[in-house]
Amino acid sequence: MSERARTWALRLLALGIAIGIWFNASVEDRLVPSERVVEASVSFNRPRGFMIINPVGTVSVRLLGSKKTVRQLSPYEVSVSVDLSPRQEGTASINLGPENVLAPDGLEVVSIEPATIRVDLEREVTQRVPVVPNLVGKPAPGVTFDEPEVFPNQVLVSGPASRIDRIASLSTLPVRLDGHTSTFEEMVAVKQPDPLIQIVQPAQVTVRVPLQPPPEERQATDSKPRKEES
Repeated sequence: MSERARTWALRLLALGIAIGIWFNASVEDRLVPSERVVEASVSFNRPRGFMIINPVGTVSVRLLGSKKTVRQLSPYEVSVSVDLSPRQEGTASINLGPENVLAPDGLEVVSIEPATIRVDLEREVTQRVPVVPNLVGKPAPGVTFDEPEVFPNQVLVSGPASRIDRIASLSTLPVRLDGHTSTFEEMVAVKQPDPLIQIVQPAQVTVRVPLQPPPEERQATDSKPRKEES
């Protein structure tokens, strides 16, 4: 065999080996099964007028599919949906199955961990709650302050009945007195007391802090002669 023929034979052999490797890898990607565990977010379809207390945020879902499908899977493509619409107030145990899992085609749900979750449903209520200003710091030396005022002095909140019943009042974010020498007003947000309690309106209130200057300054001001009217 000539040198040229030998070279071409080696090239054809290398090409055949490459095609064989590609074909085997392609078949393996399509036919050989593979598993993967994904942390899937849990969403709830809750009944109108109810809230979920301490909802489960994620569960572990084990999926089975071809190597290619599993390799290309993004965790964001997998989620778990739970329908609570037929349920009423109280605690219930929900069994999770493949029917609750939303995942790309070609994947099979092997298992869910935990397979059972607890759900606490409670009625959602709306009511008005008093607002108390949160004053921090000290005004200028000798300056005194009277009882602060809040406008409006109540806000509308919504949330689980048991948690709202425990709230006597809400606080504003800090209002600093440092350096102030006279009465001032400041618009400030109302502090959210609980992640499940929403401040409906208003989200901000105006705090008025009446300040009195030191007695000697007040006396000096009062003792100044007034200009006579012409």
